[in-house]
Amino acid sequence: MFSNKDKKPLTWRELLSNSAPVQLPAAHDALTARLIERAGFAAYQIGGFALVGARHGLPDIDLTRFAEQAAGVRDIMAACSLPVLVDADDGYGDVKNVTHTVRSYEALGVSAIFLEDQVSPKRCGHMQGKSVVPPQVMEERISAAASARRSADFFLVARTDAREPEGLELALRRAEKYVKAGADGIYVEAPKSVKELEQIGKALPGTPQMTNMFEGDKETTPWLTPKELGKLGFSMILYPTTILFRVVTAIEHALADLKRGKQTRAGEAVDMTEYEQIVGLPDWAKIENRFQGGKSQ
Repeated sequence: MFSNKDKKPLTWRELLSNSAPVQLPAAHDALTARLIERAGFAAYQIGGFALVGARHGLPDIDLTRFAEQAAGVRDIMAACSLPVLVDADDGYGDVKNVTHTVRSYEALGVSAIFLEDQVSPKRCGHMQGKSVVPPQVMEERISAAASARRSADFFLVARTDAREPEGLELALRRAEKYVKAGADGIYVEAPKSVKELEQIGKALPGTPQMTNMFEGDKETTPWLTPKELGKLGFSMILYPTTILFRVVTAIEHALADLKRGKQTRAGEAVDMTEYEQIVGLPDWAKIENRFQGGKSQ
C-alpha cells in the first residue's frame, strides 16, 4: 500500500472543521504511521516522547535536537499520507532556531506543529521538575514561528507547561498571551482533573484547544472519551503513549516466549500475507512486473 501523495491532504483547519474532535495517535515509526492510516484515522501526530524512545532508546529529557527529530519525522511521513502534527519541543533554541524549525517542517509537508514554553533542557510534560520561560520569551517564539511560515495553512499550536510550576490560572493567562502573539491553537499541558479540563475548555472561546490522554501515569489527566472531550471544548486529542506502551509489552512477551523456545500462538501476530499487504508488497510487485517483465534481476 503506497502512501497516496497524489491526493492533497486536508489543511489542519479543514480537518478541524470536518472531524473535530480529531484523535491523534502517536506514530513512533513509519510502520506505525501506515497502520494508523490503515485503521481509518483522519490524522496523526509524531510526538517527541514516542519518537525519542523508539528511535534512540532514550527518555524524553532533551537529549536529541532538531536534526535527529526531523530525520525521524521525514521517514515516518514518507509512509503515510494523512495530515500530521509534529511535536517541535521548544523550537530548539532562540527565535532563529524557531524560524528554522518552522521553515523546515513546513517544507517537509508537516500540517501543524506545537511549540512549548519550557526552559531548556525541556522534558516530557508529564514529568516532575519542569520550569517555564517568562511569557514574553514564548510570545517571541510564537511571533517568530508565525512570521516564518510561508502559508497560513501551516497550523501553530502553543503549548504551556505552566500548570505544574505556576498553577492553572497563570497557565491560562499565558495561553491568552500566546494567542495574541500569533498561535492558532492552545495546548495547556497536564491538567489534573475533569474540573481543570472544564476550565481549560471554556477558556479562549473560538480558539482550537488541544489536550492529551497520557496513559501509563496514575497522576496524569483523567481519561475521557473523544465525545466527552469534544463537549468540554477540545478539538484535538493527543494519544502520546498508548501505542508505544502496548508495543513495548508485545515485544517483551515475544522475547520471553522466544527465550523459552515457545512458538507464537494463533491470533497473537499477523501472518506473512497480511504483513506483505501492510508494507505494500503488491504495489512493488506491480512495478516489478511492469518494468522488468516480472523477472527479478
